[in-house]
Amino acid sequence: MIKTLLIANRGEIARRIIRTCRDNGIRTVVVFSDPDADAPHVREADFAVRLPGASPTETYLRADLLVEAATKAGADAVHPGYGFLSENADFARKVQAAGLTWVGPEPDSIEAMGSKVAAKKRMAAAGVPTLPELDPETVTEFPVLIKASAGGGGRGMRIVREKAEFGDALASARREAESAFGDPTVFCEPLLEHARHVEVQILADTHGTVWALGERECSIQRRHQKIVEESPSPAVTDDVRKRLFAAATAAAESIGYVGAGTVEFMLKGEDFHFLEVNTRLQVEHPVTELVHGVDLVEWQLRIAEGARLPVETPEPRGHAIEVRLYAEDPANDWRPASGTLHRFHVPGDVRLDSGVEDGSVVSVHYDPMLAKVMAYAPTRRAAARKLATALESAQIHGLVTNRALLVDILGNEAFLDGDTHTGFLTEHDFTRTVDPQPFARAAALAQAASRRIGHLPLGWRNVRSQQPKAKFLFGEELVEVEYDPAQATPDVVTLELDGVRTPFHVARYGDLVEVDSPRGSVSLKVVPRFPEPETKLAPGATVAPMPGTVVRVSVQQGDVVEAGAELLVLEAMKMEHRVLANNAGTVTELLVEQAQQVNAGDVLAVVEES
Repeated sequence: MIKTLLIANRGEIARRIIRTCRDNGIRTVVVFSDPDADAPHVREADFAVRLPGASPTETYLRADLLVEAATKAGADAVHPGYGFLSENADFARKVQAAGLTWVGPEPDSIEAMGSKVAAKKRMAAAGVPTLPELDPETVTEFPVLIKASAGGGGRGMRIVREKAEFGDALASARREAESAFGDPTVFCEPLLEHARHVEVQILADTHGTVWALGERECSIQRRHQKIVEESPSPAVTDDVRKRLFAAATAAAESIGYVGAGTVEFMLKGEDFHFLEVNTRLQVEHPVTELVHGVDLVEWQLRIAEGARLPVETPEPRGHAIEVRLYAEDPANDWRPASGTLHRFHVPGDVRLDSGVEDGSVVSVHYDPMLAKVMAYAPTRRAAARKLATALESAQIHGLVTNRALLVDILGNEAFLDGDTHTGFLTEHDFTRTVDPQPFARAAALAQAASRRIGHLPLGWRNVRSQQPKAKFLFGEELVEVEYDPAQATPDVVTLELDGVRTPFHVARYGDLVEVDSPRGSVSLKVVPRFPEPETKLAPGATVAPMPGTVVRVSVQQGDVVEAGAELLVLEAMKMEHRVLANNAGTVTELLVEQAQQVNAGDVLAVVEES
């Protein structure tokens, strides 16, 4: 029987597992890096062990330090979470060699699925439908999909539609695979256009029982990473479901699988093909829990203790949808954001699995996901409406997020009709046009109300020649508004817009003003009356959009480039980001080199206009 469990992960993953352990009377141990010293998962666990350092490779990926931490804290079992070392057979063996219970599949099963190339061959032998594997050195037909052999999560994956793009894409995929998984091996598959990403949750005990616990659809993706997941899939018929479950069960039985795992497929029409087996719990597992009424983490723990699964699989009821809320800017090439999250509150009858709270600092060292938000309802459309309303009503202050995009997806008619596929985001335009004027006016009124002297606003005059004005920045746009300082309170402003009274909730953090309303949410920056002098950049200067490491320099000083040409590639928050020329011209200065660390705002290169 497990008494004390070490969780070999961080953030929302650790908090999710802590919740189940607390419900079952199991003490928890977590590990933390220096940037995570004050993180919620550290406070919520019974014990915490510091791993000196910041980056994942020197902290959360150190199997030796994790086993040492488990021993030091008196743990008798280890749960690997669902990232980092969860699919590392060597880590599982080190845990078992230390006399600890491993909450996961046997190391041999992990190893069998660790290489996607080898896994495909094994699945084909077990009768599971697979796509042909293409050798990257001999690819001649396009489009193709380049994939990392040793990992998933969209890292090391590239779509290539033309031969001229293949060389650069292959090199980039190998670099990202090496950085993420320590293995640069990649392979290619034919690209299935307008196909769906569908996966089957499996759960297997040590006594031979295997559950195929429903399917999830995860087709809506950015950078080949899922952002919307749901169960059941709107496209899976009873016949397809029966064949999917049979294939997933055969895959599990072929490797003697034990515990929770996921068998992933690409579905087009009535046909499906094997993608991979994730030998761990998936990020999107809550939608399966909501629909089937089970706790998958609890079953992982019980199976590790030797429990038997019931013969009958729980029946599904209703529909569940999950979205991944990221600190990133969809309108700016999905650029990740880091910094302080001043306020984080999601209301409504939804499930929230989050690694952050008010005041949390989102670090540049880790994935920028803030939370998973899930809604359950009797029907798919009802679940989508409930989830969209919760997101719209949320207060998320301090960082740019993908919240508006998620809301727009959930309200999109094609999505509501179930017409989704892996190219959904490129096929639909989710560009939003926001009028910042009412938000800026509300911010100005709240600001004026906070400066009252007694009952009078600051700057009040008995006879005024003109209305007072305020200036804000909405992104790069300057917004100037007139307002009547006799109205409003410091926190809530009600405006009548086209005959409709609308409340605006205003919060200020230094010169940052966050305005939330039923019309949406807007971040503004106060423009001071007497601004400080700023350092002026040279014309054509390109600056680092975020902290990161230069992994590739694509130009040399003296090169003539077009606007939009790649200057270099930065790696930040576990992904590669291309830095492009703002204008056509000549590269007159190149101020960085490969492997150099840069900070946000550092000048990287200067392209002098022709």
